[in-house]
Amino acid sequence: MTVTPKASRMLQGDARSTEDEKLLKRRPSPAFLDTDPWRALRIQAEFVEGFDAMANVGQAVTIFGSARTKRTEPEYELARTIARRLAEAGYAVITGGGPGTMEAANRGCREGGGLSVGCNIELPHEQGMNRYVDLGVEFRYFFARKVMFVKYADAFVILPGGFGTLDELFESLTLIQTGKVRHFPVVLVGGSYWAGLLAWIRDSLLAHNNVEEADLDLLQVTDDPDEVVRIVRAFSAQKDNGSAES
Repeated sequence: MTVTPKASRMLQGDARSTEDEKLLKRRPSPAFLDTDPWRALRIQAEFVEGFDAMANVGQAVTIFGSARTKRTEPEYELARTIARRLAEAGYAVITGGGPGTMEAANRGCREGGGLSVGCNIELPHEQGMNRYVDLGVEFRYFFARKVMFVKYADAFVILPGGFGTLDELFESLTLIQTGKVRHFPVVLVGGSYWAGLLAWIRDSLLAHNNVEEADLDLLQVTDDPDEVVRIVRAFSAQKDNGSAES
């Protein structure tokens, strides 16, 4: 039997394997994958993927609210209606891509013929992307996800929610107050839900000179979907006029 050099190498387990073989060979996960420098590369990749995916979204509104909102609750239908009317007005809708209010907003946007965007986050209790998302982007890191919410939104619409919703609310106010981003509308939907928080801001923060009276004007409150659309469109018109003049 004649054995070719190639066959001989294979039989003997010759180390002269191809680069493709070396690349495709499965190995235990090396320790360096858990180092901070490697995480920095993953973070960079997450931003690049997000920017690439969101680049052509166009005019958009980010809608926040609780993942725990049930489909039978009034907030679900309210979010759905707001998103549908924003879509009919020509806006894409961006959410966290999960259940509850996020699902309602993505659903309403799709019903209105708009681009329904979901920026989902990896969580210990797995949160899957809801079925009404047209453009979905997955994130490991909250801070990378937050950048997408702000960078590609012409307004924030914030329905009743918990710590995550409050985090997004105060993040947006901080960025506007400190001049890190241009002033854009932050609309609270649900006057009775937000009344206690607004009273505390006025009675405690303002009373102790930790915010200024003008800072309170960064927030607008309404229960009317049509008013939400009016606020957003008025800002878009003002922004467009400013761009034209400059």
